[in-house]
Amino acid sequence: MALVELLLSPLPAHVRTARLVVVAAARRAGMADELVDELRLALGEACSRAVGLHARHAPATPVKVTVRDDPGGLIVTVTDAGPAAGPVPEDLVEGMLDGDPAGELVDPDVALAVVTGLVDAVEIEPSPTGTTVTMRWPLPAGAHPGATAASQA
Repeated sequence: MALVELLLSPLPAHVRTARLVVVAAARRAGMADELVDELRLALGEACSRAVGLHARHAPATPVKVTVRDDPGGLIVTVTDAGPAAGPVPEDLVEGMLDGDPAGELVDPDVALAVVTGLVDAVEIEPSPTGTTVTMRWPLPAGAHPGATAASQA
């Protein structure tokens, strides 16, 4: 089993860094190309959300991204220190429908809706200190988690 942990300063440029590292780990684990593209998009959404929340609420605290592979698949988590994820407040939804200017605000949980649409296995765990988004992807049969492509040949 391979494990990579990234602690990123809450800067938008570091979202790309997270994508590059996690995509490299996914390819090393033998993930199918079409799933790698899905992973790249989902991770970008989850990390962008976390970076935005940190920039407003915890600028000195790093965003935590982990990726690990095991026989069950590839598991990626993004942990933030912003307000816990939750449903959009009803009055905000009504304001959006009524054309209220407050309805122009974009809730950070919209990114979670995108992630949920991209990834079949997602867990969103709110806590008093933030939110952890856990995404899981299958690895092909016969893939050896943690092995390099050269050792699989």
